[in-house]
Amino acid sequence: MITAQEFVDALEQRGFTASSGVPCSHFGGPIALLGEHGKEYVPAANEGGALAVAAGFSLAGRASYIMLQNSGLGNLINPLTSLVMTYRLPVLTFVSMRGWPDPADDEPQHEVMGPLCHPLLDTLGLPHWTLRADEDVERYHAVLDAAVDESKAGRAPFVLVERGAVGKATGCGTAADDVDRMTSVEAIRIVRERAKEAAVISTTGYTSREVFAEADGPNTFYMQGSMGHASALALGVALAKPARPVVVLDGDGAALMHLGTLSVIGDQSPTNLVHVVLDNGIHESTGGQRTTSGTTSFPAVAKAMGYRHVRQCTTPGELDSFLHTALESEGPHLCAVPTRPRSGAVPPRATSALSAEEIKKRFIRTVTEQDA
Repeated sequence: MITAQEFVDALEQRGFTASSGVPCSHFGGPIALLGEHGKEYVPAANEGGALAVAAGFSLAGRASYIMLQNSGLGNLINPLTSLVMTYRLPVLTFVSMRGWPDPADDEPQHEVMGPLCHPLLDTLGLPHWTLRADEDVERYHAVLDAAVDESKAGRAPFVLVERGAVGKATGCGTAADDVDRMTSVEAIRIVRERAKEAAVISTTGYTSREVFAEADGPNTFYMQGSMGHASALALGVALAKPARPVVVLDGDGAALMHLGTLSVIGDQSPTNLVHVVLDNGIHESTGGQRTTSGTTSFPAVAKAMGYRHVRQCTTPGELDSFLHTALESEGPHLCAVPTRPRSGAVPPRATSALSAEEIKKRFIRTVTEQDA
């Protein structure tokens, strides 16, 4: 294993002064160090955006790199093939390897992509190296030197990083616990109490874990992976079942990742859709890296994109009142709920007790009951 400091220092020594990425717990150490020391790190909304930002740095003469996990590699393909490879922009990409080498040792959403990363890069003709957990800093330096040589030749090198290959940062600050905000559990309980008959789509990460622990039911579909797509999934359900209320429990980082979906929801205008964004300002399940929600008003964005009813709900009473109105009137509706960072033990995933297929089948049975 190499330390987070060694990871960052070796890149700086080779002139890499700018970076971007989408948070991953495997790169939590380097991202924390970059933020702590005021280095040029841009927290991108999604993987493709991170690559485009880094390409912009490169276009302006600054060596750059990005960090992401392989579950988001698909989001990278378009700007990779049509921008970086077409214009031969030398961006270095680090990819953490979920679901590899053995998919059975990881979460089910990584089962497909894990084994595909190496052959996918081979198909694209891209140079790549694998940094394993048992390798030392000398191996890392050798990989970087080879990657730099490929960059100088106008190719886009990849370094695939096994879990545990890069250490965590120590002594870096964490997000403040704002005691004036609701907890996410409080918000989830209010939603579930008010929306007992609704179909519920719960976003990936800790939100789905808490929903499963607090109020599991067959009317809930738990997202694992597919970050940022909960609202689009909910839109499909809402349009297919216009007589049934549909509630999507989203997170700030996930909502920002594919913010354009709000425009699609506004355009399609499903009257039965209620969108709740739990906003704690951080990517919590990957180590607490900040999102950009501090400069974004979700209600204002939703209103501009065609949602009929929007609100910021800062107290349990405001959230309960919003839901009462939303479930009795035509939408689409959106409320943003500022929440504090989570503390204490995190509940297990829904797939610790149910298979992904079981979650799907019971949800389908529930939402199609009215058709029987």
